[in-house]
Amino acid sequence: MIRVAVADDQSLVRLGVGVLVETEDDLELVGSAEDGQQAVALARRERPDVFLMDIRMPVKDGLSALREIVEDPSCADTRVIMLTTFELDEYVFEALRGGASGFLIKDGEPAELLHAIRVVADGGSLLASSVTRKLIEEFATRQPNRTVPHPRLDSLTVREREIVGWVATGRSNDEIAAALVVSPATVRTHVGRAMSKLGARDRAQLVVFAYQSGLAP
Repeated sequence: MIRVAVADDQSLVRLGVGVLVETEDDLELVGSAEDGQQAVALARRERPDVFLMDIRMPVKDGLSALREIVEDPSCADTRVIMLTTFELDEYVFEALRGGASGFLIKDGEPAELLHAIRVVADGGSLLASSVTRKLIEEFATRQPNRTVPHPRLDSLTVREREIVGWVATGRSNDEIAAALVVSPATVRTHVGRAMSKLGARDRAQLVVFAYQSGLAP
């Protein structure tokens, strides 16, 4: 059972997400919060597998709540998906660096939300399909000359560096495998090893490390 929590200052959003989650046999809603402060308390109390977090909230915003949850050892297994109103919200980049496992547009399809919860709970990361490539291109534009190699970059093999570079383009394991003429399982293995060596919580953070370390094409 995947345990889910939601934080949003709009009661209609909290209600809608709750109803959607409760209709699924493999999902369970363990709580909701209307501001970031309540969200942090909820995360520490319930330790959900996936937390759906609005970026803009009163008392404590979603970014501050995200940082507290990510930095709290008791919430190490909680993955946060940020909810945003716009495709390229100005705070998306900061949330990526802060450890968000994915982003979803609030007015997206219910099926996308359910898919995102399952992907992130399974250890993957997810950016809304309409956001992914735009986000990566914008990330590159904003940081053209700010390369700061990851302190454990030298631990990667040549192949792992190459794969991380491909991950930074926003392509899936299947797409990378097709381009390199290898199996998706091989790509998945290299991605997993690279994440472990670099200490990346998930694929989204691996993209950040790739750009900061100059591995992105």
